[in-house]
Amino acid sequence: MLEDNPKFEKCSKRVRPLYHRDDDIRSCFARDYNRILHSTAYRRLKHKTQVFFATTNDHVCTRMEHVNHVTAVSYTIAKYLGLNTELTNAIALGHDLGHAPFGHAGEAIIKKIIKDTFDEPFWHEKNSLRFVDCCETLEDTDGKHQNLNLTYGVRDGIISHCGEVDENGLMPREDDVDLNLIVKPNEFAPFTWEGCVVKISDKIAYLGRDIEDAISLKILLRDDIEELVRAVRPFTKAKISQLNNTVIMHDLIIDLCNQSSIYDGICLSSNNLELMNKLKEFNYKRIYDHWKIENYKSYAKLIIESIYNMLKRFYNKNDTIKEITKYAEIYPNLCNIFSEWLSKYSQTSTRETKYQNIVLYDLDSELDYTRSIVDFISGMTDSFAIKLFNEITTF
Repeated sequence: MLEDNPKFEKCSKRVRPLYHRDDDIRSCFARDYNRILHSTAYRRLKHKTQVFFATTNDHVCTRMEHVNHVTAVSYTIAKYLGLNTELTNAIALGHDLGHAPFGHAGEAIIKKIIKDTFDEPFWHEKNSLRFVDCCETLEDTDGKHQNLNLTYGVRDGIISHCGEVDENGLMPREDDVDLNLIVKPNEFAPFTWEGCVVKISDKIAYLGRDIEDAISLKILLRDDIEELVRAVRPFTKAKISQLNNTVIMHDLIIDLCNQSSIYDGICLSSNNLELMNKLKEFNYKRIYDHWKIENYKSYAKLIIESIYNMLKRFYNKNDTIKEITKYAEIYPNLCNIFSEWLSKYSQTSTRETKYQNIVLYDLDSELDYTRSIVDFISGMTDSFAIKLFNEITTF
């Protein structure tokens, strides 16, 4: 997204003006990258499940490692294709902010809560946009808490990054739609070539790594690996001993760089597209739906629903924060931290002036209060959710 591109003006716009230092040397997209990097939502990615819940294994991929993989993949592709690497860096780093704890298992639980309560769809790309637009804050030069206020190009790339589709030849759309009106995943192609690159990089980054982790955790056994070999043998020259994440990523990246053009879009050759699809099919069959993960899903469901139901009990309209503080001695972490969340994002008479971020909740509305609980939970790390669960179940 170079400055002479006709889309640049739209892509670089923010909803509100952002403070500026006269000696700042960064582009608008580089500023976005730094704002994401310094956000608490980014820091929490290191304790969020990617696929496997393995809090005691330092070598299993976390969501932070995943977004860094996507950043690296998209940087390589964008640099080769002459695109704006600062824009891809920012989109990639921010694309999973606000992802639910416990990975896709946690997302499925929150999705059901949202559907039952609000009759609305919930998907993590939309929730990531909500987090960067409404929930995450940084202190400005006056010490005031302001929302991230990212550029349109980065926000668009975040909500448009859905990697769970099999299309080839990705091309950017022409219209700068209102991102808040998008109602389902993959409803629109990204607005920029850079967004298209991140979208395909998301898939390139996770397929091979998930296989590596599944092997190291003994999710995949010899028969599974032999099935994988048979499935991919027609599409790759690599030996099974070489079929690791580095090799898979390298081959797909090089192929994508050689095949992509403004005429064909961001695409793979038919051979490598089929390889990618075979890997994805194998992962769903042998990894994501593996019986060993079912107990983990039940565990995640118990934790999230226990926290949700406990917080629901505290609702008392505009006296809700006061009601919560009554239980602070019994549940100090749950009550104190959630009270702070409500104080920051609700319009109350005691709201501190340092909070200049968007007001999200009217505590006179029980639906708003329920939304605050969902936002609070969806931003948690696995470890923090477990900590709160242990607190509310221990006497």
